[in-house]
Amino acid sequence: MIRNLARMSPQSPILLFVLVLGGLAAAGCGGGGNTNSIVTPSNPATTWSLTWSDEFNGADGSLPDATKWEMQTGGGGWGNNELETYTTRAVNAAQRGGNLEIVAEKESFTGTDGIAREYTSARLQTKGHFSQAYGRFEARIKMPKGQGIWPAFWMLGNDIDAVGWPTSGEIDIMETIGTQTSSNTGSLNGPGYSGGNPLNGKYTMPTGTLDTDFHVYAIEWEPSTIRFYVDNNLYETRTAADVPVGSKWVFDHPFFMLLNVAVGGNWPGSPDATFGS
Repeated sequence: MIRNLARMSPQSPILLFVLVLGGLAAAGCGGGGNTNSIVTPSNPATTWSLTWSDEFNGADGSLPDATKWEMQTGGGGWGNNELETYTTRAVNAAQRGGNLEIVAEKESFTGTDGIAREYTSARLQTKGHFSQAYGRFEARIKMPKGQGIWPAFWMLGNDIDAVGWPTSGEIDIMETIGTQTSSNTGSLNGPGYSGGNPLNGKYTMPTGTLDTDFHVYAIEWEPSTIRFYVDNNLYETRTAADVPVGSKWVFDHPFFMLLNVAVGGNWPGSPDATFGS
């Protein structure tokens, strides 16, 4: 469940937004599989074998499973001019009720870089624990809502330390901002098609918004092809033929997964008085 909460301290309220995930899985083509997993083939001709999953069923208030996730720290948004500091605290990311809650809070916090910022949040990655080339990657997510909020479920190439971004490649499976929760954007970033000019497509809800309930966000990834889905609705297909002339399709090697909620930055802008309301 996603909640907009106000926690009262003796001195001032701490306002927060929450991104909640009900399960996350990766699968590869093949036989077998786990009938208890959330993996749902979109193509009847395709069967999937579960290769990795996290149902977030740890004790209430516990941190994400450290054998599956690294909680990154830092601020500034890796060049996006964001306002949050990412922490390793349970107040920013914790398992609760069979879900993972990623929480962005308004609070004064000084990170390990010694810079005081006015928001905290969490950014998780499976780098060093799990990466895979090709397959179906999906998560059940209930989005946060509000000006300046920027949640994402995405992937980076595991060669990023060697070749840098965007040569490593980036796949954005779920990405929106808190004032546009009627739609989701799926994107590919690579050399010559990144930042403000990626390969992307948009899924728009026929009615309602994505912050009021859980929805399944997924890609199905094959050599030279990536398909994007919301609730099993195919809304975008990208192939190697779509990259700009002179550019390279860089989605032919293992990627790891990331989850985060950013605050502010180049795309959503800064929060306003509605933050946490």
